[in-house]
Amino acid sequence: MGVYKIKELNNRRDSKLFLELPVKLYKNNRNWIRPLDKDIEKIFDKNINPLFVNGECQRWLLFNSSDEVVGRIAAFIDYKNHNTSGIPTGGMGFFECINDYKAAEQLFNIVTKWLKERGMEAMDGPINFGSRHEWWGLLVEGDYEPNYCMPYNHNYYVDFFERYGFKTYFKQYTYKTHLVESTLSNIILWKAERLLKNEEYKVINFDTGNSDKMMDDFIVIYNEAWLGDIPGVEKLSQLECKKMYKEIKSVLDPRLIYFAYHNNRPIGFFIMVPEMNYLIRRANGKINIWNQLKLYWHKRNNPPRKALGLIFGIVPDFQSKGVEAILIKAFSDIAFTEGFQYETLEMNWIGDFNPRMMHVMDYIGAEIYKTHIAYRKLFDSSRKFERCPIIS
Repeated sequence: MGVYKIKELNNRRDSKLFLELPVKLYKNNRNWIRPLDKDIEKIFDKNINPLFVNGECQRWLLFNSSDEVVGRIAAFIDYKNHNTSGIPTGGMGFFECINDYKAAEQLFNIVTKWLKERGMEAMDGPINFGSRHEWWGLLVEGDYEPNYCMPYNHNYYVDFFERYGFKTYFKQYTYKTHLVESTLSNIILWKAERLLKNEEYKVINFDTGNSDKMMDDFIVIYNEAWLGDIPGVEKLSQLECKKMYKEIKSVLDPRLIYFAYHNNRPIGFFIMVPEMNYLIRRANGKINIWNQLKLYWHKRNNPPRKALGLIFGIVPDFQSKGVEAILIKAFSDIAFTEGFQYETLEMNWIGDFNPRMMHVMDYIGAEIYKTHIAYRKLFDSSRKFERCPIIS
């Protein structure tokens, strides 16, 4: 459809073009919500993103013959964790492109070349140069509004990826349940009632007045529960945790955050937040004073009706003991009461490699609402492709 030229980003103007291309591509799409510029920019800021300590990143823009931007892409390598699957693997993400495979192919080719030059033998994409809970995967089913910091894309991207040779490494599901009446299974209720008869166990809500202690507990559970088996997960430091807490502190609702303890040892958490994209869509990518006032007004007078499950974790030696049941039961005791603000709950990123969490979703009556795919492309096509291992 055209002749294209590709260019590395190297100045502020290029960065602005990178941010604004999706505005043009999705201008007639009723479901797309423009992300906040700051949430994209922080990924590529060496002073903010800790992966630059042991990694590198490059971005490109694609122009047509009229010098208009028609595509963008990023490539990155986390040298600390690039070989966890036994194959040196880089990443690509933040892909956006007009509906022309030749344009997409040129973007994919430049990433392939860049990664090969640095010793990579495969690439995963579209993924984030950072944590798995943001900007990870290609939307393949469920054309609905995205949740905060979650990817949304045109459906023709699926053909682009698969035609180029990407294969499904794993699927990530977003589940949804309505908080109108209890949909908990009898198994969850039985497990919860049985465990709570033991005084060694307790569940509490997040205490904003004791946030330092609760963050320490979060770090302990996270690093025990999530390291090792889950792709894209790194050890969480106290500094990173405090940074995360600072970013979401203003929107926290203690009624949506639960911690489980055994003899005062932190053993599990269920972390939810109000889903904020219903506010973000009014900001047009910017958080200036006027937008802050608008967002504050809507937050006070038109509060969110959707809760978003961020993360669920139980330390290994307490898994399969019913701890998930007491966490879910504690939330349901509030969620299904009359006058509760939230009407729906969505749980992001339940991987198809994690059957245990998929069963938990069944127990609470949640159903798959959206499906994203994290693809992988092996540069040597004769090599055997293997999907992400199932967590036992």
